[in-house]
Amino acid sequence: MSLLRINDEAPDFTAETTQGTIHFHEWIGDNWAVLFSHPKDFTPVCTTELGAVAGLEKEFAVRGAKVIGLSVDPVSSHGKWVADIEETQGHKVNYPMIGDPELKIAKLYNMLPADSGDTSDGRTAAANATVRTVFVIGPDKKIKLQLSYPMTTGRNFDEILRVLDSMQLTAKHKVATPANWKNGDDVIIAGSVSDEEAKAKYPQGYQTIKPYLRVVAQPK
Repeated sequence: MSLLRINDEAPDFTAETTQGTIHFHEWIGDNWAVLFSHPKDFTPVCTTELGAVAGLEKEFAVRGAKVIGLSVDPVSSHGKWVADIEETQGHKVNYPMIGDPELKIAKLYNMLPADSGDTSDGRTAAANATVRTVFVIGPDKKIKLQLSYPMTTGRNFDEILRVLDSMQLTAKHKVATPANWKNGDDVIIAGSVSDEEAKAKYPQGYQTIKPYLRVVAQPK
């Protein structure tokens, strides 16, 4: 089982979800996708995360990004869990949640080792602790980002939105975003752009801090 890396093609799969059967690449279509996984249903941190994403669903949508959850339990269990999520977090989960009771997708995405068995029955959240990854996948079906979290640390989905903004901006323009960048902040001109090209592209000017560090206002 080879490790997944950025720019690898996201493995395709067919799975049951709370919204019926999906074929993952087909489901993504021409969109960006955010797949975030959970070690077990009815776990406290994951309950807050699924609720937080439900509250941000419109933010993902305006970025052309579809969200989908995965938990190492059957879809029938997910259906009961979403009621708890809405009750406790105040947001209804309208996006699909993948059931992975045979651990196939968790293994396919290198979140569980191959020798983890083939059933979620009897497994604890601790045994599935590594199923805590966020994958951001582009319209080209390639992995653009993956972040893994410990079970005791809730994920920051504002950061996922920030990264989406950066990746979509830098995919369109020959720029990069600096540390702690937020939408609207200055950006870095890519090293692949010569000074002559930069002068033509940015007639309003840019700041050269070092020959390799050139800063300009964010392109519109």
